[in-house]
Amino acid sequence: MKAKRRTVEEGFAAIVEVLGERPGVTAPDAAGASVRKFGSSALRVRGRIFAMVTGGRLVLKLPAERVAELVEAGEGEPYDAGKGRPLKEWVSLEPGRQDNWLGLATEALKFVGSRR
Repeated sequence: MKAKRRTVEEGFAAIVEVLGERPGVTAPDAAGASVRKFGSSALRVRGRIFAMVTGGRLVLKLPAERVAELVEAGEGEPYDAGKGRPLKEWVSLEPGRQDNWLGLATEALKFVGSRR
């Protein structure tokens, strides 16, 4: 019997559960909060976003070289934030390939957390 495929929100919730308690990490605002602002549904480290869900996909901040590797391998797409040009340090991952999300989100946490 096939395992039930998780939604992007369920996959992100699993990441939040594991990484949300790490030092310096801020979990997203509670769902249904009355005022929603940019980044309120994102995981942050020391105030900087490293993982979020947007457009039905997981979006992570990683080194530009790592983003290029993931895109070349067909594991992700460049993320453009609706501005018409890709952001070199952001990758967008489709919900159907969640097997490596936690590992990649951990990479994103380390990358963003190590920057000043």
